[in-house]
Amino acid sequence: MKIKRTLTTSLLAAAICIPTLAHAWWNGDFKQRTKVVLNTSAQGVETKEALSGVVVPVRLHSGNFDFLGAKPDGSDLRVVAADDKTPLKFWVERFDGANELGVVWVQLPNTLPGTDKNIVHVYAGNEAAAAEATSPAIFDGAMAAAITFAGKTGETADDAAAQIKSAAAVTREANGLIGAAAKLDGQAISWTADKLKAGGSGPYSVSLWFKPEAVTGALFKQGPLALTLDNGKASATLGSATAAGGELPTAAWAHLAVTVGNGKLTLYVNGAQAAQADVPATVAPIEGAVSVGQGLTGLLDQLEVATTVRSADWVKFAHAAQSSDAKLVLANTQTPDTADADAGHGEKGHFAILIDNLTTDAWVVIIILGIMFVIAAWVMYDKAVLVGRADKDNMKFLNAFRNAQDILTVESDGLKHSQLARLYSAGLRELNKRDVGKAGAAPLSGASIDAVKAAVDADLVRESHTLNSKIVLLTIAISGGPFLGLLGTVVGVMITFAAIAAAGDVNVNAIAPGIAAALLATVAGLGVAIPALFGYNYLAARIKNISSDMSIFVDEFVTRVAETHGAR
Repeated sequence: MKIKRTLTTSLLAAAICIPTLAHAWWNGDFKQRTKVVLNTSAQGVETKEALSGVVVPVRLHSGNFDFLGAKPDGSDLRVVAADDKTPLKFWVERFDGANELGVVWVQLPNTLPGTDKNIVHVYAGNEAAAAEATSPAIFDGAMAAAITFAGKTGETADDAAAQIKSAAAVTREANGLIGAAAKLDGQAISWTADKLKAGGSGPYSVSLWFKPEAVTGALFKQGPLALTLDNGKASATLGSATAAGGELPTAAWAHLAVTVGNGKLTLYVNGAQAAQADVPATVAPIEGAVSVGQGLTGLLDQLEVATTVRSADWVKFAHAAQSSDAKLVLANTQTPDTADADAGHGEKGHFAILIDNLTTDAWVVIIILGIMFVIAAWVMYDKAVLVGRADKDNMKFLNAFRNAQDILTVESDGLKHSQLARLYSAGLRELNKRDVGKAGAAPLSGASIDAVKAAVDADLVRESHTLNSKIVLLTIAISGGPFLGLLGTVVGVMITFAAIAAAGDVNVNAIAPGIAAALLATVAGLGVAIPALFGYNYLAARIKNISSDMSIFVDEFVTRVAETHGAR
């Protein structure tokens, strides 16, 4: 038996994992596909057994699907297995091109445990594609009834396989956990279920999603089997057996499941076993009308009844697949070109996903910031080169000046980057106007020396202006970059939440890409400001030193002129 089980698992691996190595495009007429990965490894939602016939909802949104490239009604959707050859059964519960939200239920023939190679592809982008006839009756043979509550208020909520039929119209909330949800008002919703029955000892399984407002009442009841809430605590009863445990918070979706079989009554809350009890030796058959919501208010979604004992892994997988938790189901959109790149280089990186989800306003902000960064980098480079050459030439000139016996004969040729040499030339020009150093020239008076100093000081101011020119561009980058990036982020977040408000969907998969991409604008702003801040502080210190050297040189030059050529 162990050898047979190992061989079966190996064959499943060959059927699912190996085809993922091929990245052929199923049909060239379809311009895009969404790659859906169900991660059953420890990094996702870990399962221990292979599951077959599982049906999962794939949530489509602007972060993983190009709604503009698909037909407005979603009639060009197709779902293909990992081998990019085998079409899979699917049903579209919701496709809202205006708000860029969709839900596609997909039947998975096999799902292997402990791997991130469970892959399906959702294709779209073919204007010529005709709508396929699909049905919500895509669950496995053991699923006796599955109600998604798709439809409008005033319509009945019937099982797709016609096992149970609603006795009255059901009030709906358009935006439930997955698609539409039933709105409970304290009165029970009832279905006739003549074909839905099992013995008192099972096998039988019931699961549903509930978002409570009132936390005391009967959530599900059929014959001797009941699932109830008592002050937020769930309990399952079958005749005299009771399995109680698991607290339900108000105003939050919770997944509850009950299984009967193998002599056990088991209660699961949010995918984990909460309680278990022994089934009585004698108990009435589970049959008759089905009712939900007696005495409860809140929202109900995805009611499933199966004539088998769902395993713990099945319940865990169903909870993870149907919830808005993205650990199990990961999806990203592809084109033929990106699919080829994906084949060669693996999954798209985080920054690639962020860039794919940037809105127009964020692109505008990031482009402006990119231009600011280029300008700031050019200023920093230009000024760093300038101050480096100036320091070198200033040092050479200062040595020559201090070693000269006659200050009128200091050599300054070839020192074009020296501010001190230019200040010396300005002073020498003023001295030449007064014939200083020529035969018969009168000594300089105090007023003349002051005039020479004033002329040199004027050139010092002009040199300071040259040194500090364009530095203001760095201060603009430092102060303006983060604010501009923050503006892009705030606008991006506003747009994301406006779209979510319009759609009424709070799925984290729909929100996260837009907000994460919006934050990229702030990152870009800081990416401009931080290097500019370091560069500014470095250049400011170097320029300050050069300015100090110029001031000292002016005083030294004037002092030596007064000493050598001044009146005594």
